Amino acid sequence: MRIVVTGGAGFIGSHFVRQALAGAYPACADAEVVVLDKLTYAGNEANLAPVAHHPRLRFVRGDICDAPLVAAVLRGAGLVVHCAAESHVDRSISGAEEFVRTNVLGTHTLLAAALAAGVAKFVHVSTDEVYGSISGGSWSEDAPLNPSSPYAASKASADLLARAFHRTHGLPVCVTRCSNTYGPYQHPEKLVPLFVTHLLDGRRVPLYGDGRNVRTWLHVDDHCRGVALVAEKGEPGEVYNIGGGTELTNRDITGLLLETLGHDWSMVRHVPDRKGHDLRYSVDSGKISARLGYRPAVPFAEGLAETVAWYRNNRAWWTPLTRA
Repeated sequence: MRIVVTGGAGFIGSHFVRQALAGAYPACADAEVVVLDKLTYAGNEANLAPVAHHPRLRFVRGDICDAPLVAAVLRGAGLVVHCAAESHVDRSISGAEEFVRTNVLGTHTLLAAALAAGVAKFVHVSTDEVYGSISGGSWSEDAPLNPSSPYAASKASADLLARAFHRTHGLPVCVTRCSNTYGPYQHPEKLVPLFVTHLLDGRRVPLYGDGRNVRTWLHVDDHCRGVALVAEKGEPGEVYNIGGGTELTNRDITGLLLETLGHDWSMVRHVPDRKGHDLRYSVDSGKISARLGYRPAVPFAEGLAETVAWYRNNRAWWTPLTRA
């Protein structure tokens, strides 16, 4: 089988690729893995360094909006895991055009090519942000989409396109919507690596507003195991929430990172809140648990400690990114 992973040099995509080639996903055993990545600022070939010379890995540098290239890459593919996306909310607020281009038009290009190529399964990796904020309880997969940021709106649009290709054309598409994901190799624009790298450099960390915004945290290994389960056993046309189960305010996680790195609250600077900042995200993972047997396996305290240690030990990986 040939697997195409879009955005496979990014944070989540590269983890999926490394684990697939290491044999972590039985359904992907012995598969050829083709990475399609444009290598924007968030894509990094160094993320694939541990498997760069693997005989079953092929890397293609290219844009998912390039229809002829996408058609060529998807020819003969049995599975597409679509991770490629512009994903940083702040960047979408300052300029949304690239988010619409990549996340909406790029997804359409991939869906059309997958249909023409007869791909057996297409997994579209999305986000809990498409649901918008929820004051209590958790969103189920049939909740209405109510995105707040241009980023979330572009992902919601892509979700709808993916499901429409299933309903209209019968393309075997599944959509996954995940909680806030953290772990090694995450670009230091996101909260955990941003704060860790700042604190390792002795710089104060910027906390939005009063820090009361709530997120549920999911280790990248658990996230990718969920995606692999959906790729193997997910029902075409279905959406699967992948939750982490650890709910914290931004102030809570800031406190944990300060404690882990030996700092106090003098290292925090409060900054004006983000425009349209959703107060709380939470997804119900009951469906993927009941139907596919998914359970998060990485305890949050353990995962966070290992993530901090990884950044501490891999300064050569992240320093060029923080100086860019």
